[in-house]
Amino acid sequence: MSLLIAADELADRLSRAELRRPVILDVRWSLAEPDGSAAYRAGHIPGAVYVDLDRELADHTDEGRGRHPLPSEAAFTRAMRRWGLRDGDEVVVMDALGNQSAARAWWLLRFAGFERVRMLDGGLAAWVGAGGSLETGDVVPEPGDATAHYGGLPVLGIEDAAALPAEGVLLDARAAERYRGEVEPVDPKAGHIPGAVSAPTAGNLDADGRFRSPAELRERFAAVGVVPGVRVGAYCGSGVTAAHEVAALALAGVEGALFPGSWSEWSTTDRPVATGGDPG
Repeated sequence: MSLLIAADELADRLSRAELRRPVILDVRWSLAEPDGSAAYRAGHIPGAVYVDLDRELADHTDEGRGRHPLPSEAAFTRAMRRWGLRDGDEVVVMDALGNQSAARAWWLLRFAGFERVRMLDGGLAAWVGAGGSLETGDVVPEPGDATAHYGGLPVLGIEDAAALPAEGVLLDARAAERYRGEVEPVDPKAGHIPGAVSAPTAGNLDADGRFRSPAELRERFAAVGVVPGVRVGAYCGSGVTAAHEVAALALAGVEGALFPGSWSEWSTTDRPVATGGDPG
């Protein structure tokens, strides 16, 4: 199954009574506005269920693993069932940020063994631009029965992330100024993991917030050393937008591993830090 679904295709699927309706997950979140529930209630795709990224796509009791540690299998199972998911469902995730937050749900669902997961290309803006209607308020579905079985996608621990630049490519998905160490709005240290190369997630998208073509993404990643046969991993601030990088790599035909702890885990240790524009 493709990683993406266009707004007009989603609208067509929702309009056809003979088809099993996909489960739509609204994952609106940003570093500046982590609680997207008010925006969701003000207007969302009909039938879409709101996903609380901080509470349902992370486990903040897992100390020392960064700002958004992965939830346990049991916790993610509870979240999936609250969303109404059943084994075999088709899932569409979306946000209002070019899928830079929704990709976390895409990644976790794939990691949990769900195969039929797609991102709404262009997000909410694409839906509205295609003439899609919005509804207000909350959607509370009937509980589902899906069960998470982790291991569907590759993961890096902190030791793996430290070693990867010597044998492959470690991508830093944060904004370039954070990579260089010029600013750090959240974490205790500024800079990047030594040997990592800068590849901000914004570069995965076109001016309309849609993913660039597979050919364009292959060219983009090749420019930073991602070529066939090379191991690739990605990190960001806390493992959210790095999932978007993994998705972009997949669109380019490359399997990438996610470092969930990302910079928020690395920067709390005594490990070395590089600054400036070079990998270091």
